[in-house]
Amino acid sequence: MQSRNIFLGLNAGLFVAGISILAAQAQAPIALAGQVSSTAEGAMEGVIVSAKRDATIVTISVVTDEKGRFSFPAAKLEPGHYSLSIRAAGYDLDGPSSAEVVAGTTASSDIKLRPTRNVPKQLTNAEWLASFPGSDSQKKSLLNCIGCHDLDRIVSSTHDADEFVQVFDRMTGYYPGSTPQHPQRLIGEARRNLGQAAGVRALAEYLASVNLSNDETWTYPLKTFARPRGRATRVIITEYDLPRKKIQPHDAIVDSAGMVWFTHFGEQFLGKLDPKTGAVSEYPLPVIKEGYPVGTLDLETDKAGNLWIAMMYQGGVAKFDTKTEKFQVWKVPQEWQTDATQQAFLTPTNSDVDGKVWVKNSDRAQILRLDPATGKWENLGSFKDPNTNRTITSYGIPADLENNLYLLDFSSSNVGKLDAKTGKLTVYRSPIPNSRPRRGRVDEQNRLWFAEYGGNAIGMLDPKTENVQNWVVPTPWAQPYDVVSDKNGEVWTGSMLSDRVSRLDPRTGEFVEYLLPRTTNIRRVFVDNSTTPVTFWTGNNHGASIVKVEPLD
Repeated sequence: MQSRNIFLGLNAGLFVAGISILAAQAQAPIALAGQVSSTAEGAMEGVIVSAKRDATIVTISVVTDEKGRFSFPAAKLEPGHYSLSIRAAGYDLDGPSSAEVVAGTTASSDIKLRPTRNVPKQLTNAEWLASFPGSDSQKKSLLNCIGCHDLDRIVSSTHDADEFVQVFDRMTGYYPGSTPQHPQRLIGEARRNLGQAAGVRALAEYLASVNLSNDETWTYPLKTFARPRGRATRVIITEYDLPRKKIQPHDAIVDSAGMVWFTHFGEQFLGKLDPKTGAVSEYPLPVIKEGYPVGTLDLETDKAGNLWIAMMYQGGVAKFDTKTEKFQVWKVPQEWQTDATQQAFLTPTNSDVDGKVWVKNSDRAQILRLDPATGKWENLGSFKDPNTNRTITSYGIPADLENNLYLLDFSSSNVGKLDAKTGKLTVYRSPIPNSRPRRGRVDEQNRLWFAEYGGNAIGMLDPKTENVQNWVVPTPWAQPYDVVSDKNGEVWTGSMLSDRVSRLDPRTGEFVEYLLPRTTNIRRVFVDNSTTPVTFWTGNNHGASIVKVEPLD
């Protein structure tokens, strides 16, 4: 009976706290408010309304409630003239819309929508996959086709199967951070693997069946997902445009001073954004292999607050001291270098345990280890699944609290754990077949949270029980890229396909999914635990922007 009273008391306290939060938000000054409606639906819930002040880089977005109402807190909108835009699948603004925000007053702007004339241009990658005919297996073969561009580029093409095979052959020679606007060729014999010839041909034939090679329009119905509802509408989203369209902020993280640091996937810089001023600084990284592709991927921190960067085809890793603003670079030993040498991932997070930084060399799936104090490298080679004798091709190498290494096998359902002292490898398997584990983090309980790209799920490995649990993301074809837990025990991920940020409470299995205002190619995800509620950050890798998501509960 006593425990029941405690439970009731906790729930009563949470209820009162929730009422207090809502009351505080209701009393906060409002700069701009209105209602969104259409002839077809009347008042519309789940419409994203975005406001951008003239001559600024910042766009603020809110979402309409069940009565179609929206409001922008005065703390988010400075006085000035704002252009308004919306996101609602199947709809466009019925004419231009803007608002004049004046200090001390609430501006009003009711927004009318009309059916769009161009549904295909509004579809996300996930909605295209949901629309395609064919099996899940056929559709999953396209999951590697959205790293450099969206599926819109494929479905709008008129290539037949033979032409697609030629395109694939050309694509294998491009650096992973290439885009149609900024391609980079690999050097020498380096090539990216697309699989066996039979599989490549099958993929080519499938793509030719869903594009415009046989018809002037698509013969299958185009599907759109439902708009956000309920808790998913209780959010404020801020997007900061970066100064050049070619900037690809692959990994974005926030330091203790509130600065956002990000890697450039296609350029040789480390970037910094000051969210308070919008100022962007860029720090040129040394070039250590002249003529080879430039661009960086993984961005991590050590216990001292230094930033560590995986330098991809430059064949090394770098440490950046944020106080002195100086780089220190370690090149992979020359005798191990090839044209395909690629440092995509590194893990200095718990290097204070033994002084060692883990580094992945994608060439030959090698695991390297660096002693920064001496500059000495170790090459532990590649590792095989003992059951299948197949090489583990890890995409993400997070370390646990003892600096043992996890290998997230992107070609199977396996998670390998490498003992730092003995070199022993233990392999754990997800219950989801071919779940394709990729990036993730270890929490304070030493549990590994990771994305299951092929399984459309969040995975968690508890080393105490040696079991893998899964939570499937509600939105189909979201295919998580990275996972991180927050101070409250909730877990966050993002999608390269659905433009959604997913928030999981593992205790209840409940998901909240926040739709972003525009197409957003999410890679690394980060949670700032210094705020209440926590704040989610990510880079828009194809959109040259940094995105902040602030849930209101």
